[in-house]
Amino acid sequence: MTSDSTTSVPTIRPGLVWPDNRGRHIQAHGGGIIRLNGTWYWFGEDRAEDNDPARRYVSCYASKDLATWEFRNQVLALEDPESFGSEWVLERPKVFYNARTQKFVMYMHVDGRLPGNASRYSVARVAVAISDTVDGDYKYVRSFRPFGKESRDIGQFIDDDGTAYLIFESRPSQGFYIASLSDDYLDVKEIVSFIKSPLEGGAIVRYEGLYYVIGSALTGWWPNANKVATAPSLAGPWSEFTDIAPPISHTYMSQSSNLIKVTGSETTTVIYVGDRWRPEEIWDSRYVWMPVRIGNGQLELPAPVPWSIDVETGRVQY
Repeated sequence: MTSDSTTSVPTIRPGLVWPDNRGRHIQAHGGGIIRLNGTWYWFGEDRAEDNDPARRYVSCYASKDLATWEFRNQVLALEDPESFGSEWVLERPKVFYNARTQKFVMYMHVDGRLPGNASRYSVARVAVAISDTVDGDYKYVRSFRPFGKESRDIGQFIDDDGTAYLIFESRPSQGFYIASLSDDYLDVKEIVSFIKSPLEGGAIVRYEGLYYVIGSALTGWWPNANKVATAPSLAGPWSEFTDIAPPISHTYMSQSSNLIKVTGSETTTVIYVGDRWRPEEIWDSRYVWMPVRIGNGQLELPAPVPWSIDVETGRVQY
């Protein structure tokens, strides 16, 4: 991130090292972003090279402008909580604020190798942790399979009316689910929709009364042509999936993680949030953030270029 000479707002440079206020590359991989009282909070996997290899970490950053980020805390520094094994996995943390309980609830994908199974992704569960403050130390609560189903990549969606949803991919079902959360957000409540398409990295935005869902194919660390579908309600019916970028670009070498809607005084901008994974040096994985072209059932991700956004007006400059 640097400041552009033609504008007073900082510039986001997709795919480059993104330093926080300490000058360190942001460690918020596979993350989620929420807005609270005018501040955005970015949670994600902290894959720093000097982390304790026996623990799994989640970090929290804060920003007023979506470009300059202040490190707040390693909100989770977790040892194997349920004997998942030395190869256990914690991925894609997402935090929800529950106004009723005044608690912050973190969902995450946890995994490991079940006895006799060749895959380290055979546990296939979601886990929940809670905190009294957004950037405090989160306390692990439990893990479970939502509705008894395997769950790997997860996403979050908070609708315009504040209703919270968990998105989770289930390999045996060959698709992914959108589920509402219980009153205290500590469990899933109801399956709102099942989208039978083998996609992960699910993210949703509501724009001009239409729901858009994006996701990526099941190709592991390697990027692919991410897809989009639309529906008049979360329950569907959902359209056929189409590409959000030229297939040959492999979504500009990124994988979907979130869609951020910035509702400004002049316009509404939707930002694609993706991860450009580097599995051999995962601490150096980069971020591809880029405004999308959206409307009338179409969502297109342009080729990444430096850009900036005025979060008050919602206007973007390139």
